[in-house]
Order: sequence, then structure tokens, then C-alpha cells
Amino acid sequence: MAFILGSGSPRRLELLAQLGVAPDDVRAPDIDETPQKAELPRDYCNRIAREKVRAVEAGDNDLVLCADTTVALGRRILGKPENAGEAAEFLLALSGRRHRVITAIALRRGDKIWARDVVSQVRMKRLSDPELNAYLASNDWQGKAGGYGIQGPAGALIPWISGSYTGIVGLPLAETANMLLAAGYPLHKEAAE
Repeated sequence: MAFILGSGSPRRLELLAQLGVAPDDVRAPDIDETPQKAELPRDYCNRIAREKVRAVEAGDNDLVLCADTTVALGRRILGKPENAGEAAEFLLALSGRRHRVITAIALRRGDKIWARDVVSQVRMKRLSDPELNAYLASNDWQGKAGGYGIQGPAGALIPWISGSYTGIVGLPLAETANMLLAAGYPLHKEAAE
């Protein structure tokens, strides 16, 4: 049984390492992540995680893990900004407000899929122009849902969270560990040997 991480995210690879898990292979799925008309953020996130896990080629006995993280401001989905202008738009919308970060995880072996999501609440401080400009200049917003990553410089902009810190980063570890164990993946290989 091979364990495959279906993600191009270095953060997810680092988070898995915290569980003592090293994938046998990393294969980033190539799917269309465009939200459907009137799709709610949580539904969108779950759909994308499932589509990703189905898109990764694997043997029947291999385990494939995929995840999707979405920032939601009300019913609005804030994906990965395409440029600094869009990142500024997202950050200004989040400034001084509470929002949700949803991470959906999907695990597949053959035709069987285990899936769940974790929803966390996050409050971003009210950003001053110098804070916004400095963060945009750092380019840390690139490739991150909502235009920020709590594990980097933007952590200083987040005074309050409720939920899963690792879920906000991109892979909720407690839930991922439970899902891997339920699928028969030995998390603690050395202890079992």
C-alpha cells in the first residue's frame, strides 16, 4: 500500500511530517477549481477536495489524501488571489472582520472515499495602509486562499481564532490522523514494529 499526497502545497507536506507521515509520492491533481454559480463556500470546499482525490491516479490499494482550503466571508469564496491587486481587495474585505476558514479533507482507497471538513473562525485586525502595503510587498499572499497564510508574516495580523490552527494552515491534523487510522494506515509504524 502506497500513501500518496495529492497536493502541491509545501505546507501540507510539512503538516503531515508533524504526524510522522512521509508520503511515498506527491501528485498534485489538475482540476478546474472554479466555483459553481451560487455555490456555498463549505459545499465548494468539499466538492473540490473530493474532485481532487478522484483525479489522482493510484493503485486500488493505495491511499490518496487530498485537501482544499477556502476562506469564506459570509457566502463569498475568497480563493487564491491572481495578483497583488486582488490580494489587496481580499485583505481589505477581511480587515477588522471575522471570517471562516474551511478545510475539507478527502482520503481514497480504490472506490472508497472518506471525507470531512473542519470550519474555523478567524478575526483579522483592522489593517493600516502601511501594514497592508508591507504584507503585499512580502509576496506571502501568493498561492494562499484569502490572500494570507496564518503560519507566516500574516500571523501578526490575526489576533483571534476559534477552531483548528492546522486546519487554517491547510490540513487539520487531528481529523487527518483519525481518518488515516480509520482507513487502516499505521500512523506509528516504528511503535508497531
